[in-house]
Amino acid sequence: MSSAHEFDVLIVGSGLAGLSAALHLAPTHRVAVITKRGIADGASSQAQGGIATVLAEGDSFEAHVRDTLIAGAGLCDLAATRFVVEHGPESIAWLEGFGVPFSREAGQLHLTREGGHSARRVVHVADATGAAIQQVLIERVLATPEIAVFEHHVLIDLVRGVRCGLDDDRCVGLYALDERQGRVRSFGAACTLLATGGAGKVYLYTTNPDTATGDGVAAAWRAGCRVANMEFIQFHPTCLYHPHAKSFLISEAVRGEGGRLLLPDGTRFMPAHDARAELAPRDVVARAIDFEMKRHGLDCVHLDISHQSPAFLEEHFPTIRARCLELGIDITREPIPVVPAAHYTCGGVVTDLAGRTDLRGLFAVGEVSCTGLHGANRLASNSLLECMVFARAAAGAIAAAGDAARGAPCAIPAWDESRVSDPDEMVVVSHNWEELRRSMWDYVGIVRTDKRLERAAHRIALLRSEIQEFYANCRVTRDLLELRNLVEVAGLIVRSARSRRESRGLHFSRDHPGLLAPALPTVLVPGAG
Repeated sequence: MSSAHEFDVLIVGSGLAGLSAALHLAPTHRVAVITKRGIADGASSQAQGGIATVLAEGDSFEAHVRDTLIAGAGLCDLAATRFVVEHGPESIAWLEGFGVPFSREAGQLHLTREGGHSARRVVHVADATGAAIQQVLIERVLATPEIAVFEHHVLIDLVRGVRCGLDDDRCVGLYALDERQGRVRSFGAACTLLATGGAGKVYLYTTNPDTATGDGVAAAWRAGCRVANMEFIQFHPTCLYHPHAKSFLISEAVRGEGGRLLLPDGTRFMPAHDARAELAPRDVVARAIDFEMKRHGLDCVHLDISHQSPAFLEEHFPTIRARCLELGIDITREPIPVVPAAHYTCGGVVTDLAGRTDLRGLFAVGEVSCTGLHGANRLASNSLLECMVFARAAAGAIAAAGDAARGAPCAIPAWDESRVSDPDEMVVVSHNWEELRRSMWDYVGIVRTDKRLERAAHRIALLRSEIQEFYANCRVTRDLLELRNLVEVAGLIVRSARSRRESRGLHFSRDHPGLLAPALPTVLVPGAG
């Protein structure tokens, strides 16, 4: 059973990128925000650190650009990097205008420093920046009549014009599963914007929420869009290690404020790996921790910030302190057990500087996209900045299109369930989900080899065949749709990793430890190879 909705713009995802774009567009367009859980249940609300922006005296756009290029290991696009960095201050001003309560000191915005930055430039709300921003934006969105919010709607696929009989093959809408009603709805619009986040759940251990299943990347790939740099998966160095903690991130800012990484006997090890020690970029720190854990046979290492006063820790890290206390860890007296975990997808759907993809009418913003900003490794706190800048840019491009960005170009055909049945063995889905994530963790993790990647490619091919057969014959469920997307994204990650015969940024191969010249992105084209 299918039901149809028509808008000017469809936005898939309710994180910082999606909600910002909706608010930019709402004065002139009818907007639908489609999100697969509740409106607040995404990765943005879990972001602790902040937004990197040049505001401090003595800092400069050039310095921020330089830091980004260094972290990106030669693969950042210079034009995209300058574009994002130079539009940072206006993004902060826009959020301040909405009343986001950024942390202040002596009346000025408090700026913290994170790994890879040469200056203090991270604007934050204590250690819960994402949650604070999301709360403000959600309130604004829900109070805006021109924005309709569809919660618990899971993206199935994008719809191209040829399916409606149009000569102009463009994106004309999408299908989504309404979980609460148990039916598929069709949404039509002149423009669709993907803001679906990353794909951290493709790995067994991740800091990401359950929503991070690569839905936008997979859907855009199936619709014919190029993806790039999917091998560059950022592993956050410090995820809380505790049997009762699920995916709890220990912010980069803890190291920015003097936190030290220690072995169980109290030995500090980062200076032996990099001159920047704990303030080295995330890929360097994650590999160092991975090395020390394997060398000593450890389950975790320790992050110690106890030399700071309790008052300082309560002011700067109240969320982290409270969560650790719940688990019996007093960060004012003892170190925090940590391990690396999959954190951020640096690659994604290829876009231009207005968020346009290869498919006319389709935009991508935020972690789902590959703008060229992050290169081979994302600089800390550049992700929320990218969301803000490209949300505004995409909204501007849609607004500039005038009447061409209004209404639905055609009626979306009804979803056909006439030849499928209810799944009778959902255990197949759960088993495939577990096997896929464990294979990616074992074979496509922080350190890779040709043999590991070959094994991963073989197993993913078998899993894709099993999952596709299940999808073709059964009514869709959220678990099945997410698994279908995860196996697609896993395949793209492995294909990209196998094609990069060097070690660069987040991609480290024991078989190819050197750098090649020139530095080239990994671009995958649907139907090619």
